[in-house]
Amino acid sequence: MQELTSKFEIKQPIRTVRLDNLEIGGDCSFHFLKENSNNGKTLYALELNIFNIDDTPAIVKKSFAGLSQLKMIEKAQKTPCDILGLKFNIGENKDNIKPATELLKSLLPKITKPLMIRGINNAEIDSELIPELTKVLNREAIVAFAEEKTYKAIVPEVIKGNHILVIRTPIDINLAKEMNILTTDMGLSPDKILIDTDMGGLGYGLEYGYSIMERIKLAGFEGDNMLNMPIIAFAGEETLKTKETKSNEFSESWGKLDERAIMFEITAASAISAAGANIVVLNNPLSIETMKGLN
Repeated sequence: MQELTSKFEIKQPIRTVRLDNLEIGGDCSFHFLKENSNNGKTLYALELNIFNIDDTPAIVKKSFAGLSQLKMIEKAQKTPCDILGLKFNIGENKDNIKPATELLKSLLPKITKPLMIRGINNAEIDSELIPELTKVLNREAIVAFAEEKTYKAIVPEVIKGNHILVIRTPIDINLAKEMNILTTDMGLSPDKILIDTDMGGLGYGLEYGYSIMERIKLAGFEGDNMLNMPIIAFAGEETLKTKETKSNEFSESWGKLDERAIMFEITAASAISAAGANIVVLNNPLSIETMKGLN
C-alpha cells in the first residue's frame, strides 16, 4: 500500500455495478470487503456457444458432449461460476436472428444464475442481433458487446431494459474513454457500463492487453470518472482460439493437449485478474473451478 500511494494518489474506488446479488467492481487497495459481499473480488463467467454447439472449441466440447442446449445450461449452472454467459453464435446469416431470439426466450425460465448474453463479434450482424436479443430479456442482464460501429443501435434497447452494457475498444485507453463518453451522452448511466479493452490470448497480445487494463484501472483510481468502470475480459475465447490450445503438433515437452489448453486458459485468467479485471469470462468448466478455488 505504501509503495502504491507513493506513485499516485488514490482518490476513489472503482465504480460498483450491480447485477442481481453481485457487486461488480468497487475495488480499491484500501477497500475493506463487507461481510457476505463479493465487492472487489474477481467474478468468473462461464460462457457457452449456445446457438451452434458445434462451434465450441474441442477441449470445451468434451465437457458438454451429447448434451442439448438446455442440459448444457443445467450443467454450467452446477459449476461455481458467478455468471452464466450465452453466446449466440449464429454465423453470417441474418435469417438466424429470429431463431436465436426464440431460443433465448425458451431458455430464460431455466436460467437461475446472473445472465450475460452476447452476439457474434460481427458489427453488421450484431447491430441487428443484439437489440433483438435484448428485447427478449425478462430480467436485468449483461449485454455484450457494443463498439464503435454498433453502439448507436444497441444502447437504446439496453437503456430501455435497464441492462448493463459491455463496451469493447481495441486495446486503447483513449478509445475506451471516448466510447464511454459517447454512450453516456446517449443516456446510458455510467453505473451500467463494463469496459472491455479486448486482449490477446498469448504472448505479446496478452502482455499488451493486461498493461492497458492496469492503465485504465489506475486512471479510475486517480479520479477519471469516464474510466472508473469495472473491467471485463473474455480470456477463454482469446486463449482457446490460438494454435497452442488447438494443435497437437508440438513436442511432447509441451504436455498433453487437453491439459495444455486448460493451463493456458488458467494462466491468462490469472494474469488479467491480477491486472484488475473484475469479470473474467472463461469457456471451460474446469478452468472456472480452478480459478474460483484461487479467488
